[in-house]
Amino acid sequence: MKKFLAMLLALVMVFALCACGQTAAPAAEQPAADTAAPAAEDAAPAADEITLDVIICEYGTNTREWFLGSGMNGTNFVDKFEAENPGVKLNLEVVSWNDVYTVVDTRIASNQTPDILNIDVFANYANDGLLEPVSQYCPDELYADFFPSFIEQSVIDGVCWAVPDLASARALYYNVDMFEEMGIEVPATWSELEDAAQTILDFYGGDVYPWGIDMTTDEGQAAFAYYTWGNDGGFVDADGNWALNSDANVEAIEFAISLYKNGYTNPNPETQTRYDLQDMFAAGKLAMCIAPNSMPTYCADKDSKVNMATASIPANDGKTSSSVGVMDRIMAFKDESAPDQAARDEAIGKFLTFFYDPENYVGWVSMEGFLPAVNSAVESLVASDPSFEAWLDVLKSCKFYPTAKAEWDQVKQGVIAAEQAALTGADVRTELDALQAEIAGWHSIVIYR
Repeated sequence: MKKFLAMLLALVMVFALCACGQTAAPAAEQPAADTAAPAAEDAAPAADEITLDVIICEYGTNTREWFLGSGMNGTNFVDKFEAENPGVKLNLEVVSWNDVYTVVDTRIASNQTPDILNIDVFANYANDGLLEPVSQYCPDELYADFFPSFIEQSVIDGVCWAVPDLASARALYYNVDMFEEMGIEVPATWSELEDAAQTILDFYGGDVYPWGIDMTTDEGQAAFAYYTWGNDGGFVDADGNWALNSDANVEAIEFAISLYKNGYTNPNPETQTRYDLQDMFAAGKLAMCIAPNSMPTYCADKDSKVNMATASIPANDGKTSSSVGVMDRIMAFKDESAPDQAARDEAIGKFLTFFYDPENYVGWVSMEGFLPAVNSAVESLVASDPSFEAWLDVLKSCKFYPTAKAEWDQVKQGVIAAEQAALTGADVRTELDALQAEIAGWHSIVIYR
């Protein structure tokens, strides 16, 4: 479905030429001062109200409550925004990560795109000519507040199409009490992981799963990254070209699948999301899993008493461990049918200014246990939780997905499909060979149409 829609759009729409490599393009210039969103005006007549359609991804149990319930100190984001910005209404939806890509594709196909979207992918939308450069809506002060390394991940040919919403880094979480009870060390290599998993299985039997794997649409691309980066592979080669079927990648995914086939993992990696794994871990039913820095917050919300600690993600013997940095984004779609483009642009600017206001943004990031995307939030977050500082250091050394490449959305869905096929017995090399050929063909249509 996604590939079909992307192909259709590529053939019928005029879109920007994109030829990005792995290395991020230089950061886009800051917008001129006159692009800053003006201060809120007096309440406008109902007939002149601007309504923004907004889609927010559901990060955890608190997301919906914060945006639509009472999780924002007794109120919510929508109500507070509308009270402080008369004349602007928000039609805001919170959509699960498992559904959001289908929802957005359906909206695009029916010409009902949202005004504002919070999601991870962006290059496909930019390449299809669907986005406005979101930097044009940011006041200078806000734009300069973003971490430059984050902004660089959303730049194509010098244009910043999206701004970072929040970020996270991944690490290995393990149950300290279990490992002490068994008297074994936390694994640092794949062979040590297999040995530890077998020990856990022998010691606890069916009461505890040794290792967690999420190969759903929620986190399957992260699984591909964990294992391939830990084997000196990855999505692209040294020149920034897609290398999905490299020998290193095939070996890495075969290893991941072997953990499942040997009974070392949760029983249904194709349907059990990271939240399912975190629930198992919080309940003492999972000994190890790779999870974001928000894991302690998530477990605390579940009233879990599990004694946890973190370690580096295991890599193949003789290889270097890499953490995965994940950054989601806020972007603005074009709407040429808007009756008042200037008023719409102003409303989008007000949304961004309000969202990143430290009074609001710090609460959002800390509530969900994520890492901030702006410098102004760091001091408050570290003061409230000193562990944030260590994670910020981890984030600086993370590898990121090649999201500035136009094919990333197709690659993301493709590696997940390949993993899921392999879980049911398909040959890993065959699946990755087919994906590499498919992406190469799609790329030729985009570039050489």
